This record gives sequence, C-alpha cells and structure tokens, in this order.
Amino acid sequence: MLSGDALRILFISSNRIGDAVLSTGLLDHLIRTHPEASITVACGPAAEGVFARMPNRAETILLDKRPFDLHWAPFWWHAARRRWDLVVDIRGSALSWLVPTRRRAVMRPGPGHKTAQLAAVLRLSPPPVPVAWTGPEDRALAAELLPSGPTVALGPTANWSGKIWPAQHFVALFRALENGFLPGATPVILAGPGEQERSLAAPVADALPAAIDLTGRLSLPQVAACLARVSLYIGNDSGLMHLAAAAGAPTLGLFGPTRAAEYAPAGPRAAAVTASGPRMEDLSVVDALSAAVWLLNRDALVDGRGCYKGF
Repeated sequence: MLSGDALRILFISSNRIGDAVLSTGLLDHLIRTHPEASITVACGPAAEGVFARMPNRAETILLDKRPFDLHWAPFWWHAARRRWDLVVDIRGSALSWLVPTRRRAVMRPGPGHKTAQLAAVLRLSPPPVPVAWTGPEDRALAAELLPSGPTVALGPTANWSGKIWPAQHFVALFRALENGFLPGATPVILAGPGEQERSLAAPVADALPAAIDLTGRLSLPQVAACLARVSLYIGNDSGLMHLAAAAGAPTLGLFGPTRAAEYAPAGPRAAAVTASGPRMEDLSVVDALSAAVWLLNRDALVDGRGCYKGF
C-alpha cells in the first residue's frame, strides 16, 4: 500500500445513495490506514450527504449528470490539474485513467455481494463494513426527535415500484411487533424529499397516526443519527436501507425481484428476507415478522451479507 503522510486521495463514488453508502467501508479503511490523508470525493448530488461528515474530507466534487456524459468534463478539468497519490474509482469510469496519479484502483464487475466487489478494488479481505458518519449536531437533533422507548423505523419507499412492499403490509407488520415483541413501540416513517417520496409514504403515515413522520425533513447525516437510535429498521431495497445498516440499526431489508445476494444490507445487525415469488406482494407479513424477530434475537449475524434463509 502507499506510504507517507498527507496523501492526496481521489475517491470516485456513485450517483446513488445506496451504492455510495456501500462504498463507505473502503473510505473508512483508507482513513484508518492513512489518518493524515486528504480525501476528495466525487459523487452525484443525491449522495453528497453520505460524505458530508466524513473525516479527512478535503472537498466533494459533484457529478451532476448531463446528457452525452458531459458531466465528466468539469470533473476532469477539476481533477486533472492535480497529481494524486491514489485514485479509487468504484464507477469504473474511463476518465479515472486520465487523471495523473501514483496509483489507481478501478472497480470491475465481479461475483458476490456488492461489498465483496468493492473490497476487491483494494484487495481487501474480509470486506470492510459500511459506516455512517454523523456530527454532534445531528445526534442532538435525533435525541430531540425520537422518544427514549422502543422505536420501529419504516422505509416504505423505493426508486422503482417493483421494489415496494404494499403499504398495508408495513402497517400490519408494525402492529404485530407493537402487540408482541416490541410492546409500546413508536413508529418512525423515513423517506426522502420530493412529492413522489411523500406520496409513497403517505398511506403508511395515514394508517399510523401516532407515527413520527420524518419524510423529507432531514439531511442524510440527520437521518443516519436517527437510525442509530431506533430499535429496528424495516424497509424496501433502497439507499435508506443501506444507510440504516451502516448506522448500526438492526436492519431488515425486504426483497422481491431485486438481487438480495448482491444488495442485501451489509453489517453485523442486518438481514434480508425475500419474497416467495417474483413480486413484492409475494412476501408475506408472517415471513417478514419471523425474520424481524429472528434479527432482534441475534447479537450478530454469521454472514456479513445478512441473507435470511428462514428457520
């Protein structure tokens, strides 16, 4: 690996929140290995908050997607004028080869969970676990927003309708937990900004009038601080699901047509439950409840991918 102090590292991350969160394990490894390094992150605007509280971050270059890949031109102009000690590119972009650097590590498609694919970029084994960075102001706000008793965070939205579990299933699952394993729990609804996210979360919020509805109200570091305090997070395959696992919340990811073997939430307190058929509707409340109770009864999972296989 590289040696010396004050290394200049360029880390090219993702446009998507979920992939950006999964890449934080690599960054955490670099920070711990090179505590004096200065790290510049390049990512899409939606993922900017993932890195907002990252230690050793010199700056963030936003790649605001444009037609014909024109978003790469200002990035190249910004990055090519410097000489880097290390360029890490998890997007596999051609431009990372045009930036002057002592060493480059470029991601290539491979088998296994996404964290294993990312770890291969720096030849790390086992894969480093994703992390969520927060500041004292984020944690103070989370303490104000959430009660001291048990809380169940629900993530009922996703970027594709095929990944969304029916709202009534979320409600039924929370009621079962409230009346059984987590008596007196308070529901917390989390979703991103924008009208689409709010409309997707609204049926769950309307059915749970006692819920703390934080839809669109928080930055990503504030969301991460809230997630670090909840008793359980249950949500669709989304960036929020990955952030919950990175924040250390017991996290249950709900999967239907997407690949749980590759994109299950990663971490020692995370698991995924998959539908019995190709649709999210094929995931029963009973199976999700069994997985949630199993997860809450575990101190740690053997498999870092946390893939739930049943009893």
